[in-house]
Amino acid sequence: MRIKRLTAISMMLCLIMVLALGCATTNSTPDTAKTDKAADWKFHSIVDVDFVMKQVKVPMPEDVMIIDARPKRAKYDKGHIPMAASIPDSQFDKMTAKLPADKDALLIFYCGGPT
Repeated sequence: MRIKRLTAISMMLCLIMVLALGCATTNSTPDTAKTDKAADWKFHSIVDVDFVMKQVKVPMPEDVMIIDARPKRAKYDKGHIPMAASIPDSQFDKMTAKLPADKDALLIFYCGGPT
């Protein structure tokens, strides 16, 4: 009888701990919503290949610029979209002079995807 009582008490304590830990970790949802809102400013919109193909013409219009945000030596030099300017994301602040003077110009950035 005593063993059954100890087992029951142990099971109850384990259940209480699991419930307490589960409730403590469910409050992370508001934090992720804040980070999603903070990340929204980075992208006006994400487009597909069809959109880019409609914008790209030879010669390149002055109000459109394609920017390769990958590292120059490691990726850009090995192959890139013709007429794309190399402005690596790690050096963007230093290379803003390469951007068009017209602030309404369409800037199309591409990279190697999430890493």
